[in-house]
Amino acid sequence: MFSYVSAEERIPADHPLRAIRALVDEILRDMSRDFSRLYATTGRPSVPPEQLLRALLLQIFYSIRSERLLMEQLEYNILFRWFVGLTMDDAVWTPTVFTKNRDRVLNDVIAGRFFQ
Repeated sequence: MFSYVSAEERIPADHPLRAIRALVDEILRDMSRDFSRLYATTGRPSVPPEQLLRALLLQIFYSIRSERLLMEQLEYNILFRWFVGLTMDDAVWTPTVFTKNRDRVLNDVIAGRFFQ
């Protein structure tokens, strides 16, 4: 029921996603001001753009063919949850919400800067 081992400790030190995550952290830190203008302060909560972009990278790296399958993987895959920045207790988004948020981020200049 309780675990005293963090997801960070469960990921091998030499796993390739560790280096990629460090690079992505740096890129996202530089883009934080751009993210703040994307979302309103009122209304329903949305998928944080940093987590959305990380999840899209996983979808590309692991050839996950749909957002529904990506959300399923995020539900139980500790490596994926760690990379995206979700704790074991965080809820995973519904595929529809993820897709709508993805469209908003990918239609903006943000995605171009991120993937550049």
